[in-house]
Amino acid sequence: MSGIGNFTIGQSAIGTPQRFNVLDTVLSQYANSPIIMQLVQNFSAYFDQTQNIDAFFDTIFNINTAQGYGLDVWGRIVGVNRVIAIQTSSAFGFQEAGASATGFEQGSFFSGGSVTSNFALSDDAFRILIFAKALSNISDGSIASCNQILLALFPNRGNCYVVDGLNMTMTYTFTFATSDVEQSFIQGSGILPKPTGVQVLYSFA
Repeated sequence: MSGIGNFTIGQSAIGTPQRFNVLDTVLSQYANSPIIMQLVQNFSAYFDQTQNIDAFFDTIFNINTAQGYGLDVWGRIVGVNRVIAIQTSSAFGFQEAGASATGFEQGSFFSGGSVTSNFALSDDAFRILIFAKALSNISDGSIASCNQILLALFPNRGNCYVVDGLNMTMTYTFTFATSDVEQSFIQGSGILPKPTGVQVLYSFA
């Protein structure tokens, strides 16, 4: 099968489906019957899925315009999560407070607010992460491939590149300031390739 209806696979442009034409359904001998014509028109309006198909394509199927749940679906397809864990610093305290407390000159005073280590990315940020993870899935692990992913993740931010240590190590180097959120998905989301047997290091400005 080369297509569906008037749609030819690989050739026809993707866009809004053609709306129902009542004259394609009603025989010409009934075309002058206003009751039959109105019944067919009403039936078409009740079951017309054009708007739903457009909404599905724009909000879910097309990754460039997908939103919310649609991007969550794409995230599951490529293997990346919208919610990332952020490494938070411990607060100053005493041993009785538990493992979250540290000694002098090792942590800041507790602010009293609730602290969470989870952060949900916005749609725009998550879309970039999805593209980068998709590229990582087909990456060959070369320096050029890794650099291409870095450029996709951090456009117009400054220099970021991969350095081969020539001793089974590689270092992702960032010469510009990165936030805690960015550092978390750089190190913990798995979007940056790591060749088998190679230790990955990170250098942040």
